[in-house]
Amino acid sequence: MTPPVSPEDRLDNRTDAGQQFLTFHLREEEYGVDILCVQEIKGWDQVTQIPNMPEYVKGVINLRGAIIPLIDLRLRFGLEEVEYGPTTVVIVLKVESDGRERTFGIVVDAVSDVYDVTDDQLNPPPDLGSAINVNYVSGLAAVEEKMLILLDAERLVTDEALTRSVDPSEATV
Repeated sequence: MTPPVSPEDRLDNRTDAGQQFLTFHLREEEYGVDILCVQEIKGWDQVTQIPNMPEYVKGVINLRGAIIPLIDLRLRFGLEEVEYGPTTVVIVLKVESDGRERTFGIVVDAVSDVYDVTDDQLNPPPDLGSAINVNYVSGLAAVEEKMLILLDAERLVTDEALTRSVDPSEATV
């Protein structure tokens, strides 16, 4: 398995061309996460549901002996739920949060591409006041005549329900 990504590692994700982001689709928008956080990409498969989890936590999977929670990003972001199709994938992310390693999967509509984003393409998240929550957005990038919404993977797991350890004895996959 790959080691977790620390903030220092993210700084090392700079190439001469910039920082690399894996992009994916939710509805009509294209989002990106730091490529160094990506452990793997896998097709959608059935999950084991855990009682009393938020609606956006679809359940857990057994990934080579590790129990991984899956977050449906559509539901996490308040978008409408859709039936999963042939392009639905799980992006498994590994981050370091609060001094510990966290591995989780995000369910997305489809994977798009990997982009090099230079500093001059990066813009801070918009200040929309308290009306719209942009806590998960680390920035915006204009790439190839489109706008990418760049996410902070660590902030996606700050919810108390996700930061608790999942007891492997509670789930059978």
